[in-house]
Amino acid sequence: MSISFDQLQAFAETAAAGSFSAAARRTGKAQSAISTHVSNLEDDLGVLLFSREGRVPVLTPAGQRLLEETRVVLDRREHLVGVARSLEEGVENRLVVAIDELYPENALGPVFQDFAARFPHVELELLLPLMEDVGHMVQAGTADLGVMWQQTTPPVDLAFRTIGRVPLRLVCGRGHPLASQPVAWEELKRYRQILVASRGKKQGRESLRIAAEVWWVESNWVILEMVKHGVGWAFISEHVLASSPAASHIVVPELLFDAGHHQVPLSIVWHKKKVHGPAALWLRERIYQEKSVFIVSDG
Repeated sequence: MSISFDQLQAFAETAAAGSFSAAARRTGKAQSAISTHVSNLEDDLGVLLFSREGRVPVLTPAGQRLLEETRVVLDRREHLVGVARSLEEGVENRLVVAIDELYPENALGPVFQDFAARFPHVELELLLPLMEDVGHMVQAGTADLGVMWQQTTPPVDLAFRTIGRVPLRLVCGRGHPLASQPVAWEELKRYRQILVASRGKKQGRESLRIAAEVWWVESNWVILEMVKHGVGWAFISEHVLASSPAASHIVVPELLFDAGHHQVPLSIVWHKKKVHGPAALWLRERIYQEKSVFIVSDG
Protein backbone atom coordinates (compact mmCIF):
# COMPACT_ATOMS: atom_id res chain seq x y z
CA MET A 1 0.00 0.00 0.00
CA SER A 2 1.44 3.34 -1.09
CA ILE A 3 -0.67 6.37 -0.17
CA SER A 4 0.44 9.81 -1.35
CA PHE A 5 -0.41 13.26 -0.08
CA ASP A 6 -1.77 14.06 -3.55
CA GLN A 7 -4.30 11.27 -3.11
CA LEU A 8 -5.32 12.45 0.33
CA GLN A 9 -5.57 16.06 -0.82
CA ALA A 10 -7.70 15.07 -3.82
CA PHE A 11 -10.02 13.09 -1.53
CA ALA A 12 -10.38 15.96 0.97
CA GLU A 13 -10.88 18.59 -1.76
CA THR A 14 -13.53 16.49 -3.50
CA ALA A 15 -15.43 16.02 -0.24
CA ALA A 16 -15.22 19.75 0.49
CA ALA A 17 -16.11 20.92 -3.04
CA GLY A 18 -18.86 18.36 -3.69
CA SER A 19 -17.59 17.05 -7.03
CA PHE A 20 -14.44 16.09 -8.92
CA SER A 21 -14.81 19.03 -11.28
CA ALA A 22 -15.22 21.54 -8.46
CA ALA A 23 -12.20 20.07 -6.68
CA ALA A 24 -10.20 20.41 -9.89
CA ARG A 25 -11.10 24.08 -10.16
CA ARG A 26 -10.16 24.70 -6.51
CA THR A 27 -6.76 23.06 -6.86
CA GLY A 28 -5.96 24.16 -10.42
CA LYS A 29 -5.58 20.55 -11.55
CA ALA A 30 -7.27 18.52 -14.27
CA GLN A 31 -10.50 16.74 -13.32
CA SER A 32 -9.05 13.47 -14.58
CA ALA A 33 -6.10 13.84 -12.18
CA ILE A 34 -8.41 14.40 -9.21
CA SER A 35 -10.65 11.43 -10.01
CA THR A 36 -7.61 9.21 -10.67
CA HIS A 37 -6.06 10.11 -7.32
CA VAL A 38 -9.31 9.29 -5.52
CA SER A 39 -9.75 6.00 -7.38
CA ASN A 40 -6.17 4.97 -6.62
CA LEU A 41 -6.67 5.87 -2.97
CA GLU A 42 -9.78 3.67 -2.85
CA ASP A 43 -7.78 0.80 -4.36
CA ASP A 44 -4.93 1.28 -1.88
CA LEU A 45 -7.28 1.44 1.12
CA GLY A 46 -9.56 -1.31 -0.11
CA VAL A 47 -12.74 0.68 0.58
CA LEU A 48 -15.13 2.78 -1.48
CA LEU A 49 -14.89 6.43 -0.44
CA PHE A 50 -17.59 7.88 -2.72
CA SER A 51 -20.80 6.50 -4.16
CA ARG A 52 -20.94 7.52 -7.82
CA GLU A 53 -24.52 6.48 -8.55
CA GLY A 54 -25.88 10.02 -8.86
CA ARG A 55 -24.73 13.15 -10.68
CA VAL A 56 -22.26 14.00 -7.95
CA PRO A 57 -20.14 11.75 -5.76
CA VAL A 58 -21.50 11.17 -2.25
CA LEU A 59 -19.36 10.07 0.68
CA THR A 60 -19.95 6.52 1.83
CA PRO A 61 -19.99 5.78 5.59
CA ALA A 62 -16.41 4.52 5.23
CA GLY A 63 -15.50 7.65 3.29
CA GLN A 64 -16.99 9.88 5.99
CA ARG A 65 -14.96 8.10 8.67
CA LEU A 66 -11.71 8.18 6.70
CA LEU A 67 -12.21 11.82 5.77
CA GLU A 68 -11.66 12.81 9.41
CA GLU A 69 -8.41 10.84 9.49
CA THR A 70 -7.34 12.36 6.19
CA ARG A 71 -7.84 15.88 7.50
CA VAL A 72 -5.70 15.07 10.53
CA VAL A 73 -2.88 13.79 8.31
CA LEU A 74 -3.05 16.85 6.05
CA ASP A 75 -3.13 19.21 9.02
CA ARG A 76 -0.08 17.55 10.56
CA ARG A 77 1.71 17.84 7.24
CA GLU A 78 1.09 21.59 7.27
CA HIS A 79 2.27 21.69 10.87
CA LEU A 80 5.46 19.86 9.91
CA VAL A 81 6.12 22.33 7.12
CA GLY A 82 5.45 25.25 9.47
CA VAL A 83 7.84 23.93 12.13
CA ALA A 84 10.55 23.39 9.53
CA ARG A 85 10.05 26.90 8.17
CA SER A 86 10.32 28.36 11.70
CA LEU A 87 13.54 26.46 12.37
CA GLU A 88 14.94 27.64 9.05
CA GLU A 89 14.21 31.23 10.10
CA GLY A 90 16.04 30.73 13.41
CA VAL A 91 12.91 30.73 15.58
CA GLU A 92 13.36 28.91 18.88
CA ASN A 93 11.85 25.45 19.13
CA ARG A 94 10.93 25.96 22.80
CA LEU A 95 10.76 28.74 25.38
CA VAL A 96 10.50 28.60 29.16
CA VAL A 97 9.04 31.75 30.73
CA ALA A 98 8.87 32.32 34.50
CA ILE A 99 6.36 34.90 35.74
CA ASP A 100 5.78 36.04 39.31
CA GLU A 101 2.20 36.00 40.65
CA LEU A 102 2.49 39.76 41.07
CA TYR A 103 2.14 40.12 37.30
CA PRO A 104 -1.58 40.83 36.67
CA GLU A 105 -3.40 37.77 35.36
CA ASN A 106 -5.54 39.83 32.99
CA ALA A 107 -2.38 40.67 31.04
CA LEU A 108 -1.31 37.06 30.48
CA GLY A 109 -4.16 36.13 28.14
CA PRO A 110 -3.65 38.90 25.55
CA VAL A 111 0.14 38.55 25.59
CA PHE A 112 0.18 34.82 25.00
CA GLN A 113 -2.75 34.92 22.59
CA ASP A 114 -0.62 37.16 20.39
CA PHE A 115 2.42 34.94 20.95
CA ALA A 116 0.50 31.83 19.86
CA ALA A 117 -0.65 33.59 16.69
CA ARG A 118 2.82 34.95 15.88
CA PHE A 119 4.79 31.80 16.79
CA PRO A 120 2.36 28.87 16.46
CA HIS A 121 5.11 26.25 16.35
CA VAL A 122 7.07 27.30 19.44
CA GLU A 123 6.53 25.02 22.42
CA LEU A 124 5.98 27.15 25.52
CA GLU A 125 6.40 26.30 29.19
CA LEU A 126 4.95 28.93 31.53
CA LEU A 127 6.13 28.70 35.14
CA LEU A 128 4.84 30.68 38.12
CA PRO A 129 7.61 30.85 40.75
CA LEU A 130 7.73 33.61 43.35
CA MET A 131 9.89 36.68 43.86
CA GLU A 132 13.63 36.14 43.41
CA ASP A 133 13.05 32.50 42.45
CA VAL A 134 12.28 33.87 38.99
CA GLY A 135 15.72 35.48 38.80
CA HIS A 136 17.42 32.33 40.04
CA MET A 137 15.78 30.30 37.28
CA VAL A 138 16.89 32.78 34.62
CA GLN A 139 20.42 32.81 36.07
CA ALA A 140 20.55 29.00 36.06
CA GLY A 141 19.26 28.80 32.49
CA THR A 142 16.12 26.87 33.43
CA ALA A 143 14.05 29.82 32.22
CA ASP A 144 14.76 31.86 29.09
CA LEU A 145 12.83 34.91 30.24
CA GLY A 146 11.35 36.11 33.51
CA VAL A 147 8.99 38.70 34.94
CA MET A 148 9.67 39.49 38.59
CA TRP A 149 9.71 42.16 41.25
CA GLN A 150 12.68 44.46 40.68
CA GLN A 151 15.33 43.86 43.30
CA THR A 152 17.17 46.80 44.83
CA THR A 153 20.47 45.26 43.77
CA PRO A 154 19.80 42.93 40.81
CA PRO A 155 22.30 40.14 40.03
CA VAL A 156 25.09 41.45 37.79
CA ASP A 157 24.53 38.73 35.18
CA LEU A 158 20.86 39.64 34.64
CA ALA A 159 19.59 42.35 32.33
CA PHE A 160 16.22 43.89 33.11
CA ARG A 161 13.66 46.32 31.79
CA THR A 162 11.12 47.87 34.14
CA ILE A 163 7.49 47.33 33.13
CA GLY A 164 5.71 49.27 35.85
CA ARG A 165 4.63 49.18 39.46
CA VAL A 166 1.98 46.93 40.96
CA PRO A 167 0.01 48.51 43.82
CA LEU A 168 -0.20 46.32 46.92
CA ARG A 169 -3.05 46.73 49.37
CA LEU A 170 -2.83 46.15 53.09
CA VAL A 171 -5.37 43.44 53.94
CA CYS A 172 -6.61 41.91 57.17
CA GLY A 173 -9.59 39.94 58.42
CA ARG A 174 -12.78 41.64 59.58
CA GLY A 175 -12.00 40.93 63.23
CA HIS A 176 -8.35 42.01 63.10
CA PRO A 177 -7.29 45.02 65.25
CA LEU A 178 -6.08 46.86 62.10
CA ALA A 179 -9.51 46.62 60.44
CA SER A 180 -11.27 49.34 62.44
CA GLN A 181 -9.20 52.50 61.85
CA PRO A 182 -6.60 54.18 59.57
CA VAL A 183 -3.28 52.41 59.96
CA ALA A 184 0.08 54.06 60.68
CA TRP A 185 3.37 52.42 59.69
CA GLU A 186 4.42 51.77 63.29
CA GLU A 187 1.20 49.88 64.01
CA LEU A 188 2.10 47.25 61.42
CA LYS A 189 5.06 46.18 63.53
CA ARG A 190 2.78 45.17 66.42
CA TYR A 191 0.90 42.39 64.60
CA ARG A 192 1.91 39.23 62.75
CA GLN A 193 2.75 39.80 59.09
CA ILE A 194 2.19 37.08 56.50
CA LEU A 195 4.72 37.20 53.67
CA VAL A 196 5.23 35.31 50.45
CA ALA A 197 7.99 32.73 50.86
CA SER A 198 10.35 32.04 47.99
CA ARG A 199 12.60 29.00 47.88
CA GLY A 200 15.77 30.89 47.09
CA LYS A 201 18.01 32.91 49.34
CA LYS A 202 16.30 34.73 52.19
CA GLN A 203 17.93 38.14 51.72
CA GLY A 204 15.41 39.33 49.14
CA ARG A 205 12.31 38.29 51.00
CA GLU A 206 13.57 39.77 54.27
CA SER A 207 13.58 43.22 52.63
CA LEU A 208 9.77 43.14 52.63
CA ARG A 209 9.55 42.34 56.32
CA ILE A 210 7.98 44.99 58.59
CA ALA A 211 6.60 43.20 61.65
CA ALA A 212 8.64 41.53 64.35
CA GLU A 213 6.59 38.34 64.00
CA VAL A 214 6.26 36.83 60.52
CA TRP A 215 4.78 33.77 58.89
CA TRP A 216 6.07 32.71 55.47
CA VAL A 217 3.57 31.20 53.00
CA GLU A 218 4.36 30.02 49.48
CA SER A 219 1.14 31.27 47.86
CA ASN A 220 -0.67 34.59 47.73
CA TRP A 221 -3.97 32.71 47.59
CA VAL A 222 -3.24 30.80 50.79
CA ILE A 223 -2.06 34.02 52.42
CA LEU A 224 -5.53 35.46 51.87
CA GLU A 225 -7.08 32.44 53.55
CA MET A 226 -4.79 33.00 56.55
CA VAL A 227 -5.74 36.68 56.59
CA LYS A 228 -9.42 35.82 56.34
CA HIS A 229 -9.15 33.78 59.53
CA GLY A 230 -7.34 36.50 61.46
CA VAL A 231 -3.90 34.88 61.49
CA GLY A 232 -2.20 38.13 60.46
CA TRP A 233 -2.06 40.98 57.96
CA ALA A 234 -0.44 41.08 54.53
CA PHE A 235 0.25 43.17 51.46
CA ILE A 236 -1.55 41.67 48.44
CA SER A 237 -1.86 42.84 44.84
CA GLU A 238 -5.31 44.01 43.79
CA HIS A 239 -5.74 41.45 41.00
CA VAL A 240 -5.06 38.56 43.39
CA LEU A 241 -7.46 39.98 45.97
CA ALA A 242 -10.18 40.52 43.38
CA SER A 243 -9.92 36.92 42.17
CA SER A 244 -9.88 35.29 45.60
CA PRO A 245 -12.99 33.58 47.08
CA ALA A 246 -11.88 35.08 50.39
CA ALA A 247 -12.24 38.67 49.14
CA SER A 248 -15.65 39.23 50.74
CA HIS A 249 -14.16 38.40 54.15
CA ILE A 250 -11.19 40.75 53.74
CA VAL A 251 -10.86 44.35 54.90
CA VAL A 252 -8.59 46.89 53.16
CA PRO A 253 -7.90 49.52 55.85
CA GLU A 254 -7.06 53.11 55.06
CA LEU A 255 -3.32 53.81 55.33
CA LEU A 256 -1.59 56.85 56.74
CA PHE A 257 1.52 56.30 54.57
CA ASP A 258 2.65 55.68 50.97
CA ALA A 259 -0.32 57.52 49.45
CA GLY A 260 -2.60 54.67 50.49
CA HIS A 261 -0.72 51.74 48.98
CA HIS A 262 2.65 50.11 48.49
CA GLN A 263 4.05 49.92 44.95
CA VAL A 264 6.26 47.06 43.84
CA PRO A 265 8.18 47.52 40.57
CA LEU A 266 8.11 44.63 38.11
CA SER A 267 10.71 43.97 35.44
CA ILE A 268 11.35 41.68 32.51
CA VAL A 269 14.64 39.88 33.17
CA TRP A 270 16.97 37.79 31.03
CA HIS A 271 20.53 36.51 31.22
CA LYS A 272 23.04 38.89 29.66
CA LYS A 273 24.94 36.01 28.05
CA LYS A 274 21.81 34.36 26.66
CA VAL A 275 21.34 34.98 22.94
CA HIS A 276 17.63 35.28 22.32
CA GLY A 277 16.02 34.30 19.05
CA PRO A 278 13.04 35.97 17.33
CA ALA A 279 10.40 34.49 19.64
CA ALA A 280 12.04 35.57 22.92
CA LEU A 281 12.87 39.02 21.54
CA TRP A 282 9.30 39.47 20.37
CA LEU A 283 7.91 38.30 23.71
CA ARG A 284 10.13 40.70 25.65
CA GLU A 285 8.78 43.62 23.67
CA ARG A 286 5.18 42.40 23.80
CA ILE A 287 5.25 42.06 27.60
CA TYR A 288 6.63 45.59 27.83
CA GLN A 289 3.84 46.88 25.60
CA GLU A 290 1.27 45.39 27.97
CA LYS A 291 2.42 47.73 30.74
CA SER A 292 -0.85 49.65 30.38
CA VAL A 293 -2.45 47.08 32.74
CA PHE A 294 -0.55 48.67 35.61
CA ILE A 295 -2.14 51.53 37.52
CA VAL A 296 1.27 53.16 37.81
CA SER A 297 3.66 52.64 34.89
CA ASP A 298 7.14 53.74 33.94
CA GLY A 299 7.98 55.40 30.66
